[in-house]
Amino acid sequence: MRDSFHGELSKINEILVRMTDLARVAMDSATTALLTSDLRLAEAVISGDAQIDALHRELEERSMDLLARQQPVAVDLRTIIGGLRMVSSLERMGDLARHVATIARMRYPDCAVPADLKPIFAEAAQVADKLVVKTRDVLVERDVSLAAEIAKDDDRMDELHRELFARVLDDNWSHGMEAAIDVTLLGRFYERYADHAVSLARRMVQLVTGVLPTNA
Repeated sequence: MRDSFHGELSKINEILVRMTDLARVAMDSATTALLTSDLRLAEAVISGDAQIDALHRELEERSMDLLARQQPVAVDLRTIIGGLRMVSSLERMGDLARHVATIARMRYPDCAVPADLKPIFAEAAQVADKLVVKTRDVLVERDVSLAAEIAKDDDRMDELHRELFARVLDDNWSHGMEAAIDVTLLGRFYERYADHAVSLARRMVQLVTGVLPTNA
């Protein structure tokens, strides 16, 4: 009975890791679609979000079933509740990648990002990828020391977001209102994606240590 129970707990973690991988690929592909005006890739990201949503539902169903049948306590209970909280962040990360792809599709065949801002979005995508890779390592290896690194990477994303906002508000902005709206929304999508990665790391630290860090 206990072997079966712990097998179910392992399955929950496997789903979290799989969703992390999908969220990473989704944002990477969405960024490529955004910066290269790749309509087919944008549509693939949009349709692919359904897979992340399906895994979200599967994890919730498995977790609720375990809570009802096993009435877990202590670490086991923390694992299930933590998984339920983390899966919501992963689902939102998939949604945010889909939002990026949706703007890319909406502006096709034009590019939603002005040429002079493409390097900022390219770096934002690199930071996002670094964050999600480290978050995956936290999930798989339970290496809570990575949480501090993730927080530092998120600081860089915040800097990029502020830089985008400053560029849009600058008196020399010459790309029009539509581009200003797109850039503002896109900057927010990348920032929130990073925030969810940080939240995942914090929840994993709580799962391992029993304490939710305040600055991780």
